[in-house]
Amino acid sequence: MQFSANLGFLFTDLPLPEAIHAARKAGFDAVECHFPYDTPAAEVAQALRDTGLSMLGLNTWPGNRAAGDFGLAALAGREHEARVAIDQAIEYATQIKARAVHVMAGVTDGGKAAEASFRANLAYACDRAAPHEITILIEPINRRDVPGYHLSSTDHAARIITDLGRENLKLMFDCYHLQIMEGDLFTRFQVLRPLIGHVQFAAVPDRGEPDSGEINYAWLLPAMAAAGYSAPFGAEYRPRAATTAEGLGWMAAFRG
Repeated sequence: MQFSANLGFLFTDLPLPEAIHAARKAGFDAVECHFPYDTPAAEVAQALRDTGLSMLGLNTWPGNRAAGDFGLAALAGREHEARVAIDQAIEYATQIKARAVHVMAGVTDGGKAAEASFRANLAYACDRAAPHEITILIEPINRRDVPGYHLSSTDHAARIITDLGRENLKLMFDCYHLQIMEGDLFTRFQVLRPLIGHVQFAAVPDRGEPDSGEINYAWLLPAMAAAGYSAPFGAEYRPRAATTAEGLGWMAAFRG
């Protein structure tokens, strides 16, 4: 059982390079992040070299959060902004040798124009990322947390991946979001396994440490590993504990 620390939620009291070191000290096998762009890529790359950790992935810039943006790729009429964000993410990922970029869709009316924009921008992202051997991820996000998010179901994501036919386009299987929207996680994981590029987890409903709530991760994650998932599982939760380190008892327990 390997685990990746999502530094968008964990060790957030530290600058990103220090957070990478803290993740290594805590026993994580890899790291991932949300929006690292305020930190020079060279500093992140050095911290990764120093710790021996790999950066599994990062997100495209979400846009103007204060104005309601939560991603740009499906926003019709804002294709130029979306592609600037995609280029930025791929360039940064290349510099730190990150393996994947999550292209955030955004909040839309769910119409044809939004879908066409999303697909065109994803095709662009895949073509730009392929020479760097970077995977493009799309993630269904629950509409309780983000009302109107363009991509909220695995069926929708699977259709896009199949229709675009890009080998480097994969599904982010976030157990937290999918439990809220769909449930039946292990069966859904088995069906979607060929399309899955990364798995993330957090407790439902509070998105805290994975040792309580609706999902029995002590059973689910080993079952996924036994079914053939060999990459680190992404710990993308908001700690209930006063500090990230104080809430890490689940890791030793899950590893047996």
